[in-house]
Amino acid sequence: MHFHNHQTKKSLGQHFLHDHGVVEKIILAVAPKPGDRIVEIGPGQGALTLPLLNKHGALTAIEFDRDLLEPLTAAARDVGELTLIAADVLNVDFTTLANGEPIRLVGNLPYNMSSPILFHALNHAAAVRDMHFMLQKEVVDRMAADPGSKVYGRLSVMLQAYCEVTPLFDVAPGAFRPPPKVDSAVVRLVPRPADRIGVDDPARLAAVVRAAFGQRRKTLRNALQHVADTAMIEAAGLRPDARAEQIEVAGFIRLANLPVT
Repeated sequence: MHFHNHQTKKSLGQHFLHDHGVVEKIILAVAPKPGDRIVEIGPGQGALTLPLLNKHGALTAIEFDRDLLEPLTAAARDVGELTLIAADVLNVDFTTLANGEPIRLVGNLPYNMSSPILFHALNHAAAVRDMHFMLQKEVVDRMAADPGSKVYGRLSVMLQAYCEVTPLFDVAPGAFRPPPKVDSAVVRLVPRPADRIGVDDPARLAAVVRAAFGQRRKTLRNALQHVADTAMIEAAGLRPDARAEQIEVAGFIRLANLPVT
């Protein structure tokens, strides 16, 4: 079977990259070095996989669409050593896959699954050296947003608490087949060293941030009433009448680290 026989599957959010200039820019951004362990999420028809293999020699790729496994294997045969994992990426344990040697994640993520994949990668951040992902531009804007921005929210806080988030460049719809209805962007995430994160209890931080942004128009006093009282909000140096979008990442971490009374 060849790729040209493959019908894109809307249910899987498939938009295959075909612009060689964009591929080249992604590879320059990743800048693979000898000894790097690169893991690609959703190789699709190999637009990024094959040039990465050509440059790096070896690659692991996780693909959910079983119809793509055979043509990917055939296409990679004379290019380099491709290890294919047929799985839903949300079921792949990156920590086990890394096995003590940090991995580098790359991928053109399916847009209908981008947030779950990002949170899944975050759960394994200690096993990941960096991530280079293509996503909807709107999602990248949210990931990198500053406090006070309309798009600053739960995704911004949770990712920035654990990673350095750097938007790299935008990509127009025409770079894909079929073209999506939105602009895309490539982003780099670099997990912070454990001693620079300062989160005592990740589950507690997640609960505080989820509650704070659950109803954006509410003040912290009202939004957090089930997870933190007014005294705790003030003890973290925050104003109870402030809204979640005004609070910087460090403020959420201070609040989450306070002992629960």
